[in-house]
Amino acid sequence: MAIKLQQAEQKDLVGSIQRYFKENMEEPIGDLKAGMLLDFCLQVIGPAIYNQAIADAQAHMEAKVADLSVECYEESGSYWKKK
Repeated sequence: MAIKLQQAEQKDLVGSIQRYFKENMEEPIGDLKAGMLLDFCLQVIGPAIYNQAIADAQAHMEAKVADLSVECYEESGSYWKKK
């Protein structure tokens, strides 16, 4: 599954790559090369990050579902105990 970004987000990320190169590398990087680097990162690094995010979300949801019996438990037959 390819990771697709919104056009505005992609533009912001290209700008961020260009800023990084300007501040940390010996020469700046243009729009085309920055876009190609972003595409490379999305194709090569993106899936590993995405898969980890899905695993984290799944673990979080499984923990929440496991807590349902504690969080949503209501003792039956409690009407007569209140009186």
